Amino acid sequence: MLQKKYVLALDQGTTSSRAILFDKTGAIKSMARQPFEQIFPQPGWVEHDPAEIWNTQLSVAIEALQQAGVSPEEVASVGITNQRETTVVWDRKNGKPVCNAIVWQDRRTAGLCDQLRQQGYEETIKKKTGLVVDAYFSGTKVHWILENIPGAMKRAQAGELCFGTIDSWLIWNLTGGKVHCTDVTNASRTMLFNIHTLQWDQEILDILHIPRSMLPEVVSSSGVIAETGIAQLNGAIPIGGIAGDQQAALFGQLCLKEGMVKNTYGTGCFLMMNTGEEAVYSRNNLLTTVAWQLDGRTTYALEGSVFIAGAAVQWLRDGLKLIQSSGDVEKLAAEVPDNGGVYFVPALAGLGAPYWDPYARGTFVGITRGTTASHFARATLEAIAYQSADVMKAMEADAGKAIAELRVDGGAVVNNLLMQLQADILAKEVIRPTVGETTALGAAYAAGLAMGYWSGLDDLRRNWQVQRTFIPTWDETRRAAGYAGWRKAVARSRGWVEAEGAS
Repeated sequence: MLQKKYVLALDQGTTSSRAILFDKTGAIKSMARQPFEQIFPQPGWVEHDPAEIWNTQLSVAIEALQQAGVSPEEVASVGITNQRETTVVWDRKNGKPVCNAIVWQDRRTAGLCDQLRQQGYEETIKKKTGLVVDAYFSGTKVHWILENIPGAMKRAQAGELCFGTIDSWLIWNLTGGKVHCTDVTNASRTMLFNIHTLQWDQEILDILHIPRSMLPEVVSSSGVIAETGIAQLNGAIPIGGIAGDQQAALFGQLCLKEGMVKNTYGTGCFLMMNTGEEAVYSRNNLLTTVAWQLDGRTTYALEGSVFIAGAAVQWLRDGLKLIQSSGDVEKLAAEVPDNGGVYFVPALAGLGAPYWDPYARGTFVGITRGTTASHFARATLEAIAYQSADVMKAMEADAGKAIAELRVDGGAVVNNLLMQLQADILAKEVIRPTVGETTALGAAYAAGLAMGYWSGLDDLRRNWQVQRTFIPTWDETRRAAGYAGWRKAVARSRGWVEAEGAS
């Protein structure tokens, strides 16, 4: 029998599917990535083709193994991490989706969320799920599918349909339709899961008219759930770990102690603080969520999501054509010493935490005749850092203590100017680890622990390495003036469009 040398992480993200092969030291052996289509049927709607998600994810898994010359027999375990709230409903018999996946960024259920608040359900839902009532989460998306896809409600009531977040969809396909499950971290993002009882909540299911038979079984974040059962992977590999992408990043960053915080800079920004075994109720518009479940113990977290971060840079590239590639933004922004009084609020899909305003829209303010493309680029980077600072201030208020440092990961952390701005705006050290793929690493760690590939958390701690620490340079006067300008700009962007009717 071949030695189990590696763990394979499947990292299914918002814009691409990736597969990364890690060794025992947490180093990357190989990596494969494939983008897939973003579908925008109308303003505010965002969809993915579930078949394309599955095909790209399978393809990169095979490619990562082939690149490294590794056979499935050498893989100890598969870990899965995924974009979280994105919703797929499919036929239990033939495995075909009833419609495109509705992506976490999609705003079509904003009106329904308004209705739920008007009907007085907001507090009930928040207390049970830890989430605010928002179109971001899966619950209202499932309701929309059942109400708007012909025959879907009837089929769901007859037990013919399955609902799942992307982890469930991948596991269903990896096991040839044998296993329908999710883990506690993904379940806690659906707005259907009681994070205190760790069960699907019947009252909320009744409010949203969602049959319980659609829901996946909820399992621990680390533990052997099933084995891959498809010919393309040429062998049965244990599936040992599942975690939503942000929880996986928190774990991969080894934020294992209460009060530690990470920020993942991707399409959006996602900040998460480990709050230990206490589910801290947020009074500052953050989310309370499950961080992971290991060895039967549940760890909780506070989370704040910034909807548009890297996507703002993509918009500078594709929408405004100010830059040729996303990497060019750092050089362009560095041509000016400051923002020249220009602020950009990138509310291109509304505002997430701590504002939760689906009716905010993107705003540039402070433009003068002297404003250049460089100022726009710098304002965009600052906007990412300011939005993250808003969330961290809310975390400190909820947790009742100051955050010591920020650990960072995600695609945008290669941008040194952005990281420096983040340290300056926060007045905290920003720490970038050697392995930037912390989301995939977290999934790999969960999967490897399940199989004894790593013996325990101390094994993981030994793998941790810092690539660079960014030290704040701004004085308090500059910091305070910058932040005051940002808050003023945010106020201008809020409530820009009228509330839509519920659908």
